[in-house]
Amino acid sequence: MTDILMPKATAVWLVDNTSLTFEQIADFCGLHPLEVKGIADGEVARDIRGADPIANGQLSREELDKAQANAAFRMTQQKSRHAELLKPVKKAPRYTPVSRRQDRPDAIAWFVRNHPEVTDAQISRLLGTTKATIDQVRNRTHWNSANIKPVDPVTLGLTSQLELDALVRKAADKKTKDDARRGVEEPDGATLKPASESDMAGAASEDAEG
Repeated sequence: MTDILMPKATAVWLVDNTSLTFEQIADFCGLHPLEVKGIADGEVARDIRGADPIANGQLSREELDKAQANAAFRMTQQKSRHAELLKPVKKAPRYTPVSRRQDRPDAIAWFVRNHPEVTDAQISRLLGTTKATIDQVRNRTHWNSANIKPVDPVTLGLTSQLELDALVRKAADKKTKDDARRGVEEPDGATLKPASESDMAGAASEDAEG
């Protein structure tokens, strides 16, 4: 037996279009007979549109005819031809060729140095690595730390430029929103000034000294 894709919608259709008993419908749809009675009385699933189990391949016309002719008969569910299409698709982990796996630490080092706003979880998903490895590269406790050098993951063939750009942009946007929400301040409580203002202040100070 398979699970009915839309049990209440199917029950609505069976109540409206067949002479099956509440028990037969409940058994087929995996519902309680009182729920089916509530549907028939208009107290349950009033806004749900009926779903034809014959049209979607979960019930054969022969099974339905047998059930309507015999109240003791229990219908057998068929595997819906739509079931596989409606299943949520789980994204497979990123596969990295064996020949490229030794390059991951270099790519991690590149992220650590150039894009600290990218989270470990994002790096892990993009490169197909683990948070433990990222920590080891960051803290220089990786077994091969002496030979690790920051290299762009696109150059290493670990991702595409489009994927990298999208990830960096997403991380930057999130950091900007987080900073705005928290209100980025200097240690003394003064709000950080834009770099351009800081440069102007420095130039004015030099002029005054001159």
